[in-house]
Formats: sequence, structure tokens, C-alpha cells
Amino acid sequence: MVQLATSQVHELVQQQRQFFNSGKTKSVDFRIAQLQALKQAVIAHQAAILSALAEDLGKPEFETFATEIGVTQEIDYALKHIRTWVKPKRVAAPLTQFPAVAKILPEPLGVVLILGPWNYPFQLMISPLVGAIAAGNCALLKPSEIAPSTSRLVAEIIQKTFDPAYVSVVEGGVEVSKAVLAEKFDHIFFTGGTAIGKIVMAAAAQHLTPVTLELGGKSPCIVDRNISLEDAARRIAWGKFINAGQTCVAPDYLLVDRQVKPALLTAIQTCIQEFYGEDPATSPDYARIVSPKQFSRLANLLQSGKILIGGKTNEQERYIAPTLIDQISPDDPVMQEEIFGPILPVIEYEDIGEAIALINSKSKPLALYLFSRDKQLQQRVLQETSSGGVCINDTIMHIGVPELPFGGVGDSGIGSYHGKSSFDTFSHHKSILQKSFWFGLKILYPPYAGKLDLLKKVFS
Repeated sequence: MVQLATSQVHELVQQQRQFFNSGKTKSVDFRIAQLQALKQAVIAHQAAILSALAEDLGKPEFETFATEIGVTQEIDYALKHIRTWVKPKRVAAPLTQFPAVAKILPEPLGVVLILGPWNYPFQLMISPLVGAIAAGNCALLKPSEIAPSTSRLVAEIIQKTFDPAYVSVVEGGVEVSKAVLAEKFDHIFFTGGTAIGKIVMAAAAQHLTPVTLELGGKSPCIVDRNISLEDAARRIAWGKFINAGQTCVAPDYLLVDRQVKPALLTAIQTCIQEFYGEDPATSPDYARIVSPKQFSRLANLLQSGKILIGGKTNEQERYIAPTLIDQISPDDPVMQEEIFGPILPVIEYEDIGEAIALINSKSKPLALYLFSRDKQLQQRVLQETSSGGVCINDTIMHIGVPELPFGGVGDSGIGSYHGKSSFDTFSHHKSILQKSFWFGLKILYPPYAGKLDLLKKVFS
């Protein structure tokens, strides 16, 4: 475990700056070796990862493999493509530049800071690190102290795997976070809530440091009448209640066509019982709320509407049952903030325009879900709403496509990552124009007398 005093943070950042300036990280072979070492470290610590996630979030082994340890697939993707990513890209130069070669060269930014969240505390630390390493940077990681077992494990794995002057971890609470944010980095990558995101951005502004903010918001789920009812119910219930709803792209609330609403709500209740049994508190497949603070916040949201299923809580175990709530108003407390827990409110609509208007009355969400076979309706929703990403006829699965950049818009985030987007996020794409001595347009140079008409012809 690497637990530094705040006074040591500056020294560590300077060590990483020196390591980067040595040029060692610019070697593609070096980057590949580090990615391979990271993958082997994750594989070697699978049992410890399972244990840490169980302690912090009560996360089932299946979910840990699928959503945390599965980050090795992202490492594999980077290893497969990195030699292509680092190559300079030739671009066309206009005739007025003849003879010239124009190209774009990706180069590493330098020393980057990665601030992780508590909901997927392993995967959301390692995933951006993959991009940072592939792009040739040094990295300082700060895991969330709210998931302490995973934080300790991340620190242990990184300490065993990398030279701390190259990649290191600092642990701690608010004071450590303040000390880290006071340093100058070449990029800051933050995953978490909007409120802390504003603090991170304000700190970054002091050094004109660019940021990637992966935030969240109230991701709506529209359900049209023209659907496969059973498939829609199953996919909604899975996406909402995996990790006990503590997922930044979980469906936050349902907007359901009035005609299909009764049947859909019945089907979702059936799915909850199939997934977790009559008493989800005894299910080995259902996670727990991360902290007493989050439990209390979520328990207070259960006061709105009519509970159709769930609603049971156990403060000592930080347990909140998978809950479906009907008769919800847009003005209810449960509709005023991102829920980030296993509570699914339902609002019905008669015309799709009502659903679109409600979505557009709120901040732009990180994800938008639409269940419908109607191609025209799909196009209307895509054109008339704005969100970080969209998934049609499923939930959450869009984030598993490496070629699709993942990120928010507006209050739900700045920038994106996954696949090549991770490499691009941690790279500067340097524009290069290379000219020859054997020919040049002398018309460009003074004196200009008698040259204007020719210049106009050249640029016309």
C-alpha cells in the first residue's frame, strides 16, 4: 500500500516528470511491455480483486468478472492496435503549399492524473490507465477512499508492477485529494459526480490543465408500445439493478407509453423475482450500497410515489431492495437528482413529444435508452434529444464496444475514452508541415507591388 503524506505528493510528481523527460515512455516497445505487465498483474490478482469488491460493494463474483476484471479485454485491444495508433497520419496539403508533406503525429502529454470513483473502483481506475500507458505517459492514480479495500488493492498491484516514478498511486481522503489537485499535470481524468467534477475542473484551471470529466446524470429510458415486452423488461431490469443500481449509465427513470405500461411493469417485477428470488436480501447475485451516507440518501428517495415491488431496507447491511415505483411526478425528489441506486421511478406518456420534452427540460444525460421497433420514432428521438450516448433496445451494452467513444455532454461530462479514444485522450496530435527548398512561391514575399492580381488567382 502506498499511503503518502501530502508533503510527499509534490516530490512524487516531480519524479514522474523526470522519468517522462528521460524519453523512455515514448518507446512503443516499452509501452507494450507495460501493458502486458498490467494485464498479467490483473490476472494474478483475480482472487484479491473478487475479495475487495465483495468487501466494498458486496459485488457478486460474476459481476466482478464481467465489469471489473474484464478490463483485460481493453488491454488486449490496445496491444492489438497500438502500433497503428502511434504512426504519423499523412494528410493532404493544398496546392498552394507545393511541394510539402503534411502529417499528424500523436505524442504523449506527459504526467497525467487519474481520479477514480467508488462504484466500479477497480475497472474505472485501470481502464483510463490503459489509455495513458498506450499513449506514452507517466500516471498518478488516486482511487476513491469510499471503496477502501479496492483502493488498497489497486495501490498494491501498481506498486508491485511499476516503477513509482512511472506509474504510482496515492491513497487518502479529502486532504490528499486537495494536495494532488494543487499540482500541475498535463491532463486530469476524473470519473465521479458532477459536484466534485466542478471542483476538479476549477483546480485544473489554475494550471490551464485539460480535463476529461466522466460524470453522470439522470439517464432516461423510453419504452414505446412497439416492443418485445419480455426482452425489454429483462434488459431494463438487468441494466438498472446490476451493482445495486450504482452505475453511471444505469437507466435512471422510465418514460413508458401509457398503452404498454401495465404489462411492462408486471414483466419487470417478474424479472426482478427471477433474477434475485422472492427475497433479494438473501440472493448471492445482488450487491450492496457502498456506504452509510449513500444508503441514507437513497432511503430518503423511497418516500415518493407508489412502490410496486421492493422498498425494503436494512441499514446495518446497507441493503436496499430492487425497487419499482409508480405514480411519480417530475417534481418528486426522486426526479431531482441522479438516483445512483436500485430505485426505478416510472412516468407514463401518451405522446412521444411529452417524453422528449421532459428529457430536454433536464440536464443532458450520460446515456439515453429507447425501446422501440419504430424506425421513424427512433430517428425522431435521436434528432430531438442530446445525450452522451444512445443505446436502442438494450441498456448499458453500448459501453462495451471499443470503437464507440464513451463520454458525456454538458453536465454529464467532457471528453471521451475507450478503445482508440483512450489513446487519443491522453495524446497530443501534433500537426507537422515539411517543406522542400527546391521550390517556393516568391509572390508571398515583399515588395508586394504588382502581385495582388496574381495572388488572387492563386487563392481563387
